Amino acid sequence: MARGEPANEPDVDKVWVHTTPEEMAAETLAGFPDRFQWALDDLRALVSGRPIIAEGWGLRPELVAPLIDSPRRMVVMVPTPEFRHQQVQELPRAASLTHRVSDPARAQANRLARDRLVAEAAVRSARRLGVRVIAVDGSRDAAAVAEIVADHFSPYLPEPDHTA
Repeated sequence: MARGEPANEPDVDKVWVHTTPEEMAAETLAGFPDRFQWALDDLRALVSGRPIIAEGWGLRPELVAPLIDSPRRMVVMVPTPEFRHQQVQELPRAASLTHRVSDPARAQANRLARDRLVAEAAVRSARRLGVRVIAVDGSRDAAAVAEIVADHFSPYLPEPDHTA
């Protein structure tokens, strides 16, 4: 398949119901290097006199760290399993599956287990590389988490203009 071309539609039951979470996680992790190259293409197209913050599931510590001059220029944010479970219980979009499958409960359990495994891999990689990990557990609201992130990156950000 050429880069950027759509893939053939997979058998959704095979992907979400009949594949183990470990196999799903391994396949997901194996796909990140190609997806990362696409993200880099997008980032290279941006021109800014200010720092650019990029976020995304595929911006893995082991892929980003070799491109930055300090592990301090990165944070890894991961939801705790408890917070992810809470999201699934409270947010319709977090609980919904995008495909119709023969066993929605198993597909959902597989997806959550896969996501947990992928998050755990990110945490291990970040810690090995000296990258800060912020666990999102729901105890802080979005503004508080944003403040933690802003404080982390403050050495790289311009001073706020309080005259405006």
